[in-house]
Amino acid sequence: MDIICYNLLYAAAWLLSLLPMRVMYWLSDLTYVLVYHVAGYRRRVVRDNLASSFPEKTVQELRQIEKKFYHWFCDYVFEAVKLLSISDKELRKRFIITNSEAVTACFEQGQSVGALLGHYANWEWLSCVGIDLPENTVQGLIYHPLRNRSFDRLFQKIRSHGTPIPKNDILRYLRQYRQMGIMSIFGYIADQSPKWENIHLWLPFLGHDTPVFTGAEKIIRKMDHAVFYVEMSRPRRGCYTCTYHLIAKEPRQLPEYELTRRFFAMLEQTIRRQPELYLWSHKRWKRTREEFERRFQVVNGKVLPKS
Repeated sequence: MDIICYNLLYAAAWLLSLLPMRVMYWLSDLTYVLVYHVAGYRRRVVRDNLASSFPEKTVQELRQIEKKFYHWFCDYVFEAVKLLSISDKELRKRFIITNSEAVTACFEQGQSVGALLGHYANWEWLSCVGIDLPENTVQGLIYHPLRNRSFDRLFQKIRSHGTPIPKNDILRYLRQYRQMGIMSIFGYIADQSPKWENIHLWLPFLGHDTPVFTGAEKIIRKMDHAVFYVEMSRPRRGCYTCTYHLIAKEPRQLPEYELTRRFFAMLEQTIRRQPELYLWSHKRWKRTREEFERRFQVVNGKVLPKS
């Protein structure tokens, strides 16, 4: 049954991806009306997140960001599907990558790269960064498998321009690549909300006391990879830019969690420049420090429930 569901889902998505971008954006506009005005998908979550992140903005300004966010979110879905059939020629026209020579320089020096990014702009397109990097290297996104197997397989196919690897397997793969002498760059979507037992660091982020995911930093430090922040922007509809910003060449020389601190500071700057491109529908601040301190304790570096 799973195979049948996936085949039907993939066939529908692939046929949709064959449509010209202008037609897909027309469908996206229609989807926006249904999602935002009719269904009101997670509108309360979005409004609460925006209001608490930008208390200096007026209600009118927040509503403008809100509507732009939903427009972009619908575009994101269709743009992701487009990756199933987009040609390299069209992709290069719509996806401009800058400072990739800094990544190539790390490869030439025998050092692989870890790339930190957030749920900002179309992160699915970042699976295509290999179009601007040496062919004898491995590139991809680290992902959290979806519960629905059919959708999980579909998104693996969407990300197949690179090498998608489940987060629980990435360390094993990185060690294999190092043993084989293969240079790699993998993107860590590092602004996810950690589970209670994985909270080891709180940072100020968009006006909130925020528990942050530190697993990416731990893996990067263990492998001693060079670290880049991948900043995306959207100069116009259907076009993205990707810029590599070096965070650290020798991550082990930095204090613990400094990579994570720098990443979140850079991500916040990006979000404040064009806030509608962030994933505001995510319940980013559902866990608070007060609840954490009431329910948990840290013993020898491990988070344990209080008895």
